[in-house]
Amino acid sequence: MPSLSLQRFALLGLPNFRWFFSAQLVSLLGSSMAPVALAFAVLNASGSTGDLGIVVTARMVPLLGFLLLGGAVADRFPRRTVLLTANLGSGVTQGGVAVLLLTGRYSLAPIAVLSLLNGVLDAFTTPALRGVVPQLVGRGQLRQANALLGSMRNATKILGPSLSGVLVVAFGGGPAIAFDALTFVLAALCLVRLDLSDRMPAARGTGILTSLREGWTGFRRIRWVWTVALSFCAINLVQVGTWQVLGPSLTRQVSGEAAWGFVLSARGVGLLLTSALMYRLTVRHLLRLGQSVTVLGALPLLALGAGLHAPWLIAASFVAGLSASVVGIGWDTSLQEHVPPEVLSRVSSYDDLLSYLAIPIGQLSVGPLAHAFGGFRVATVAGIVYALAAVAPLGSAAVRRLPHGMAKDSGGTAAEPPTASLPTTAR
Repeated sequence: MPSLSLQRFALLGLPNFRWFFSAQLVSLLGSSMAPVALAFAVLNASGSTGDLGIVVTARMVPLLGFLLLGGAVADRFPRRTVLLTANLGSGVTQGGVAVLLLTGRYSLAPIAVLSLLNGVLDAFTTPALRGVVPQLVGRGQLRQANALLGSMRNATKILGPSLSGVLVVAFGGGPAIAFDALTFVLAALCLVRLDLSDRMPAARGTGILTSLREGWTGFRRIRWVWTVALSFCAINLVQVGTWQVLGPSLTRQVSGEAAWGFVLSARGVGLLLTSALMYRLTVRHLLRLGQSVTVLGALPLLALGAGLHAPWLIAASFVAGLSASVVGIGWDTSLQEHVPPEVLSRVSSYDDLLSYLAIPIGQLSVGPLAHAFGGFRVATVAGIVYALAAVAPLGSAAVRRLPHGMAKDSGGTAAEPPTASLPTTAR
């Protein structure tokens, strides 16, 4: 059996995968610094969690609004072109945020508008990213490729937030946001080197509306996809807003401003450790394993709600990171193995839309709820709801029985939409 290091070398020896890996590395390093920098920049400039809620919501609303179009575009046009355009646009918008912060001209309106534009660009990036991986490696290498990409992504989550926290304390949020803008440009330069011209998406000959209908047909026929997506819709309703808006504020009250960066980094350590192990882990039901450990993600919210000091919150975040890596790699690999590649981006966009639908509601409501009931109490309730929603999909046989590395599950549940609903042109 090839060693772990040889497996990694084999993947990085593929030119397309190496350039894609490099693009993701530089982009995600900057992006891992941006949330901490932006959160404290807005809090310090405005003194209001309400402003922060508006800024993060301004990014999420257009992401939801354009996700389906992004999935159709990613299946219709070369995914390299989609990713290249989105990265260049993100470099411009993040550069605008950096200029406002570096010049001391913070204003809610322009920051929110730039966040909105970033959300539009994310809507085209997310489906293309999931769809492009099967174009880079063979089917038998999907789990290893996702694990390697996950290891890289999680390594940036260790360094990025802690470095950003130090920069915020020393210089403010502007330098970290400026670095994020630069990394988008560097990522675009790497993406220029990708050569996917011989593996084009199959939806080029169809109209956008037809592509959207085909994506919906595929999504609604795959029971395990929409079951898990419903679960994460509930989880995101209570988790994202609580963590992004109340997390920095409550942590600062209990443990100081710098602690929040280390809390996020601890989660990154957990993510990195498990994603590295996923190279060797062989299980028959990868999706079932991922859903079984999802419940551990509730621990940081419960620790936050209990007002625990930094060491306990860091430990809870670390455990949650251990589980989140299994969830992410298991989900991406399951989609890439069981959903036809010519409709993968569209099915993924419907999945993402349902999963993320509740995020703006949670982000906008968490501030008023915290004002009415107290931030610590809101975080505790959020953790309880998270745990209940996490275990719910395991009641579905379609989720429990989906095999790893096969086209259909053992119970006969359809693992792909009917061929007649898909474009007939081969990639």
